[in-house]
Amino acid sequence: MAIAHLVATRSTCLRRRVGAVLVKDNRILCTGYNGAPSGLRHCLEIGCLRDKLGIPSGERHELCRGLHAEQNILVQAARHGIVVADSTLYSTTFPCVICAKLLINAGVNAIFYVQGYPDSLTRDMLEEAGISLIQKDFSASNDILQGLERCG
Repeated sequence: MAIAHLVATRSTCLRRRVGAVLVKDNRILCTGYNGAPSGLRHCLEIGCLRDKLGIPSGERHELCRGLHAEQNILVQAARHGIVVADSTLYSTTFPCVICAKLLINAGVNAIFYVQGYPDSLTRDMLEEAGISLIQKDFSASNDILQGLERCG
């Protein structure tokens, strides 16, 4: 989870920094963070469309320049030919319903996460799919990250 927190520091989202790591057989397959697609201007540069429109968290996902960390992780795996079936996701934030559907079809078996997300349909779908959901306080990973920041 410390790696997921570190990956989240790459996020270009003004609202929430999310990092994710996909693991299989104790091996990191891929990482992802939330931000604009490759080659497009980031919200850090042009501002947040969702803030400008007053859209609350958890609603109208299509009105955002960015991809979620889970979406980016699956895109990166696909681009590099990495099989993600039977893997485990470690994420700083619980997935939204769109990401949940992608993770289900990708064959992810378990999701470890720190923060919740205001989307009740997600939990129902993931549980119906048989995906293990484990929320944990990973304060130790925050301690590691703060130590890395102090090192420069």
